[in-house]
Amino acid sequence: VVLPRRHGSQRSASARGEGKRERRREGRKGGSNAHPIPSHPIPTHWIASDRIFSHRIAFHFGSRHQGHSSQARKMSQPLFGDQVPFGDPSWYRGMNSPYYKQTHVQWREKIRAFTEKEIMPYVQEWDRSKSLPKELLIKAYQAQILPACVGSKWLTEFAGPGPEDYDSFHELIMIDELSRCGSGGVMWGLQGGLAIGLPPIFLFGSRYLQEKVVASCLRGEKRICLCITEPYAGSDVANLKCTATRTSDGRHFIVNGEKKWITNGIMSDYFTVACRTGGPGMGGVSLILVERGTPGLVTKQMECSGVWASGTTYITFDDCKVPAENLIGEENKGFKYIMYNFNHERWMIIVQALRFARVCLEESVKHAHRRKTFGKKLIEHPVIRWKIAEMARQVEATQAQVDFLTYQFTTMSKEEQNLKLGGETALLKAQATKVFEYCSREAQQIFGGIGYTMGGLGEKVERLSREVRAYAVPAGSEEIMLDLGVRQAIKISKHLKEISR
Repeated sequence: VVLPRRHGSQRSASARGEGKRERRREGRKGGSNAHPIPSHPIPTHWIASDRIFSHRIAFHFGSRHQGHSSQARKMSQPLFGDQVPFGDPSWYRGMNSPYYKQTHVQWREKIRAFTEKEIMPYVQEWDRSKSLPKELLIKAYQAQILPACVGSKWLTEFAGPGPEDYDSFHELIMIDELSRCGSGGVMWGLQGGLAIGLPPIFLFGSRYLQEKVVASCLRGEKRICLCITEPYAGSDVANLKCTATRTSDGRHFIVNGEKKWITNGIMSDYFTVACRTGGPGMGGVSLILVERGTPGLVTKQMECSGVWASGTTYITFDDCKVPAENLIGEENKGFKYIMYNFNHERWMIIVQALRFARVCLEESVKHAHRRKTFGKKLIEHPVIRWKIAEMARQVEATQAQVDFLTYQFTTMSKEEQNLKLGGETALLKAQATKVFEYCSREAQQIFGGIGYTMGGLGEKVERLSREVRAYAVPAGSEEIMLDLGVRQAIKISKHLKEISR
């Protein structure tokens, strides 16, 4: 592959030399429009082995690292990150994008700095302790991370002012950048319970509950979780068995039942609990806020194969007496409230799973340039390049669909999203988790024994291999997501045909 010359072929050697000196002088001057110099230049040996191709890639992009030329300033997206092949989304590599603006560029830099300073050095420690420090939540609030994960317009009333022109792409960047840590446990421990347990309160709860709960959770002072899944009901939400019975005077509910696999449950102060208050099926489900310290409430951390720092919990409610004012919204409307936020919950899992797939890909590329077998580097073996290409094509295609879906979230009302995007989101969840699973396997193949050894060079690859199922099953298993995607497509098709007549 030969890229086009930067200057016309008719220019004399002296003219080209003067042009180069001019660009060097301009680069030394910098200027207000200059892009920041990335800390790591592009290693030309990471590019294809063709010397002409490598030289011209370095020539076209070298000004980004050696100065701030007019050519660099003309590119619509600044380079960002280490420029490992496929290590970041394409807009990090200078590709044009209709989605990302300057406010997103600034937000990305902020979240990456937070991740590399406050999270990455401690992931293994937190994973083994199966918990996150309380102060991390406070820092995450101060960095505007916690208010950015609840899937709504910025809650200025409870969290203060947010980023300029805040939208769903800010949340996408936040989740994506934090997920570079390569730990589902850290991701869920930091924002899992908050992102799904708090929205029902600020969307449907009374003013009393909003003032009691929302601000303290967004500031990291209190924690909250969503309690839906039971030992005998997971995706089948309409048939849950946990009950909440009103007392004779109507002033309290008595809650009885069990909840299982509850993210953040062991460390939560508040529990958004799905209970049966009416008859069978979806029409008899309500949401009730139960508080830590309520007699009869027992939480026990579960032993799982992965996501250790997230605090997966088994919860028992034994005659828990809860004030009636802790009912969230209307009685027997809980199923609707649960469904209202499902697209956002699945979208968060999609973004995390995709970045974890990309982490596996990035780590594989880096390892393939370190490791030698049979007298040459792994990257020089065609079969290894084939494995990397297979991972890359799936990751990049899924990234394009994620950006497209995020754009729909940005431009549609919540009601329109729930009408049109349920099936699209379900299919993309299955896609992202399958790509994650594929990349996890291939990364372990490339790493060999290092890929299933805790700690060391293969730390991320090993840990993520234990967390694949935690993404393929929760928020709707792949089988249910695929079925839902088809059923929704058929339903929407019929509707579109009717309105087009």
